[in-house]
Amino acid sequence: MRRLAVLAALPLLFAAACGNSGNVTAKAGGTPAAGVKVAGQFGKKPQVTFPAGKPPATSSAQTISEGQGSPVKEGDSVVANLTAYSWDGKSNAASGSTYDDGAPQLIKVDAKLPSVVHKAFQDSKPGGRFLAVVAKDSLTPDQAEQAKSQGADTSIASVYVVDVMGVPTVKAAQGTAADPGVKGVKLENPGGEQAPKLTTKTDVAAPKDLVSKTVIKGSGPAVKSGQTILVHYTGKIWGSDTEFDSSWGRGEPVMFPIGVGKVIKGWDQSLVGVPVGSRVLVTIPPALGYGKAGSGDKIKGTDTLVFVVDILGVY
Repeated sequence: MRRLAVLAALPLLFAAACGNSGNVTAKAGGTPAAGVKVAGQFGKKPQVTFPAGKPPATSSAQTISEGQGSPVKEGDSVVANLTAYSWDGKSNAASGSTYDDGAPQLIKVDAKLPSVVHKAFQDSKPGGRFLAVVAKDSLTPDQAEQAKSQGADTSIASVYVVDVMGVPTVKAAQGTAADPGVKGVKLENPGGEQAPKLTTKTDVAAPKDLVSKTVIKGSGPAVKSGQTILVHYTGKIWGSDTEFDSSWGRGEPVMFPIGVGKVIKGWDQSLVGVPVGSRVLVTIPPALGYGKAGSGDKIKGTDTLVFVVDILGVY
């Protein structure tokens, strides 16, 4: 099954851009990194101007705007909008932007990021913007040799402008759980930050129509069509208890636009209007899931899907 958030991955994402080297320093304040100029407001696609000449061989970073609140910490998952460029000294073409895709990304701040980006995130705060130039020096000798053998031009620098939209702290829906009242489905709600346990092993016939039941009602604003939501979820097949996908199992929530055709119809039709902070049990007939074709090896065209979804945030 696709990961529900079906937007294409941004080209040259951090982890794949230049690997990770522990010797690159992020520079904050002063002259913009490597002479690159960034214009525009936070929360909107930036305008980037490059200096003439070849790209730098040294990585650097620059805080464009400070933001407010507590700084990002190691291990945080950050909601961010990012715009990327390939700095080759010629066209300096844009590689992609979440602003064009219409949804921010959730980025884990850890050592898998290039060091200069890793450090720049930890120097940032929600509402802040930074610029990172990931250059040739971020490649380890093995990575440089591999890139050379593949014909890659290691002189090209990857440039990122990152808007830190927020740092989610809620891990699960909070509150007293109600019985969803869907015959054939069992749902255990252990409370705290623990994952709910969904059981769909049953001989009861699956509902023919979409069924959405609020198990825990959140106190946040109602989700609107076109917004990007942050969720934790588990998906199983009615009758067999086969789990085909789980963000809980991966240890990381996911983000996607809702109500605009970026996910299966059953999600678009059941989650719009639900308050943030809610836990929802949704049963989705094949026509509102993956249709007659099914999906992958686990979901057949006749399968009814059952999801338990925690709506953690909206952006």
